[in-house]
Amino acid sequence: MATTNDLKNGLVLNIDGQLWQVVGFQHVKPGKGPAFVRTKIKNVLSGKTVDRTFNAGVKVDTATVDRRDMQYLYRDGDDFVFMDSSTYEQIPIPAETVGDAAHFLLENQDAVVATHEGSVLFVELPASVVLEVTYTEPGLQGDRSSAGTKPATLATGYEIQVPLFVETGNKVKVDTRSGDYLSRVS
Repeated sequence: MATTNDLKNGLVLNIDGQLWQVVGFQHVKPGKGPAFVRTKIKNVLSGKTVDRTFNAGVKVDTATVDRRDMQYLYRDGDDFVFMDSSTYEQIPIPAETVGDAAHFLLENQDAVVATHEGSVLFVELPASVVLEVTYTEPGLQGDRSSAGTKPATLATGYEIQVPLFVETGNKVKVDTRSGDYLSRVS
């Protein structure tokens, strides 16, 4: 148990038997009336995000979530196989649980796998990853009918929009939360 004063981003709460992760929170002290905490929480299993308000100092039930560093090994049908770096135990994780992180996973890449009572909740990647561009059309200087971007296919098979100067074989830094191009890496 914790109070609403202890809330922080990433904390997992057990509300009505469901697990919710705190995405954002704000302590509010109005001029009139009691203080409260406005939160944005995301359902760990479904991914649904809702806003919820708690009175300040109210006790909330926190869930014990085990976060372990694991290494992605390979894909086996619909499962992604991860290995615990300390025990060398291999765990298959279904594609639905991996979610959008699958677009940025390369073999032997490190990730954080969160589990609760033996079941895998989600896979967390670093904020950005460096991937190679395997195919993109040559960008023509002066072709500005669009905003100066073109589609590019990454080493994982995922397609993103990149600036015209990016060529096949370049390495690019990609934001894993939004899938946006960040920069070219030399």
